[in-house]
Amino acid sequence: MKCRGRNSIYTPVEVLDFAWRIPFLLGGVFGLFAVYLRRWLHETPVFAELQQRKALAEEVPLKTVLRDHRAAILISMLLTWLLSAGIIVVILMTPTVLQTVYGFSATTSLQANSLAIVFLSLGCIASGALADRFGAGRVFVVGCAALLITTWTFYHSLLQHPDWLFGLYALSGLFVGVIGAVPYVMVKAFPAVVRFSGLSFSYNLAYAIFGGLTPMAVTLLLKESQMGPAYYVAIICLMGLLVGAYLWKKGR
Repeated sequence: MKCRGRNSIYTPVEVLDFAWRIPFLLGGVFGLFAVYLRRWLHETPVFAELQQRKALAEEVPLKTVLRDHRAAILISMLLTWLLSAGIIVVILMTPTVLQTVYGFSATTSLQANSLAIVFLSLGCIASGALADRFGAGRVFVVGCAALLITTWTFYHSLLQHPDWLFGLYALSGLFVGVIGAVPYVMVKAFPAVVRFSGLSFSYNLAYAIFGGLTPMAVTLLLKESQMGPAYYVAIICLMGLLVGAYLWKKGR
């Protein structure tokens, strides 16, 4: 493990010594809280009715999904690609890019990244609410166009305007929040009787493929140009625009 600098609370030595345990302890607390909340949750009316009628697929659900819901699988996998690219490139890889390519300190990069994550959370909430009100197609068309513009400006402007870092990164994080509409589409893409199988198959297969290939692709692009991350995100945004246009045409 390499530390490129110190953060605002612990030195690299302290992180290696004991501070690395803190996120896991916090995660354990939140995990227990989630288990507690789960005890109070109930199935949705659709699944409750299926359970009462025992209307389960007569054959293996995955077989039904692969035979009858190929279009839903394709849409779900493409949107998972959008989701994985937004998180991996803009949120996870960019702090390192800021240090190695643009010369920012580790502290500054991580502070900007934390701000982007906060705005990402707000963007996810907003995109989910807008998808419910106006339809996911419109959200993806507008959101992906905005994400393309903001991320391109972000990666292109930092060398000349390093003081724009926090504002542009926050704005980019906000529009990465378009991924908040992805679960909305994936849940509605499959009928309830095979929804779990269809969603889990599409998501896990796509994430295994694109989640593994994305860092490799961005690294190769960075060897050719400092705009490598922007090129990759632009390609994904164009794909998201096409998917959004298709969903918009289909209607809610």
